Amino acid sequence: MLLDLNHGSGAVYGRGDASPGDAAVITARINAHLDAALLARQRQQRPRDYLGGSRVGEPCARKLVYEITHAPKDRDFEPGILRVFDAGHQFEALSIRWLRLAGFDLRDRGADGEQFGFVAAGGRLRGHADGVIVGGPAVGLRWPALWEHKALGQKSWTDLVKRGLRLSKPIYFAQVQLYMAYLDLEVALLTALNRDTLALHHEAVPFDAAEAQRFSDHAVDILRAAEAGELPPRIAQASDFHLCRSCPYATRCWEAP
Repeated sequence: MLLDLNHGSGAVYGRGDASPGDAAVITARINAHLDAALLARQRQQRPRDYLGGSRVGEPCARKLVYEITHAPKDRDFEPGILRVFDAGHQFEALSIRWLRLAGFDLRDRGADGEQFGFVAAGGRLRGHADGVIVGGPAVGLRWPALWEHKALGQKSWTDLVKRGLRLSKPIYFAQVQLYMAYLDLEVALLTALNRDTLALHHEAVPFDAAEAQRFSDHAVDILRAAEAGELPPRIAQASDFHLCRSCPYATRCWEAP
């Protein structure tokens, strides 16, 4: 079907006060609409009523208590971060497609059509895995393996490649250890995609029972503090600590007793 833009169709050419070549003005106007839409969608999302397994490794226990008790934030996410979150889902879909094309039997849904996951602590602790690889080419791994995907910027990706998951991304390390414990898997394969170059890095992470227990105990401590209305100690002695400067609860935290 062709659009009717002829005389008499009702189409009006030249409507608007920006010239076709004024890219900066048009960009700013369109992005303002996109940012508003992303923020509106974010505000409409129902907050979690549980502690996510992907968050247990967060270094600040007080921040986790604020999160699961739905304490008001000082500010919303920046729209640019929301775009990064959205792009991460698309990059994950690409990596799944490539791995399957290469012969890896990657399952991102169970027989019930839902994500693989676990529920613990009466539903107060939950996790949803990106997938499980149940078979594939001989690459030095035993299947099945937990599969987790992260899309990272150049600097973060390079640091992961250089130092490994445990040191470079302790939050992700805690995540895969908890998931392996609750899903009864002995190894995890982390796939990290470089958002800038599309380079892929893969790291095998063996299950560490002691670490998994430590993270599980930490999750229980967070849940108990939240239920008791208690705030764990701050992570720093001053509000100019680098993690505090970027925290959406910083004002609330440092004004609290």
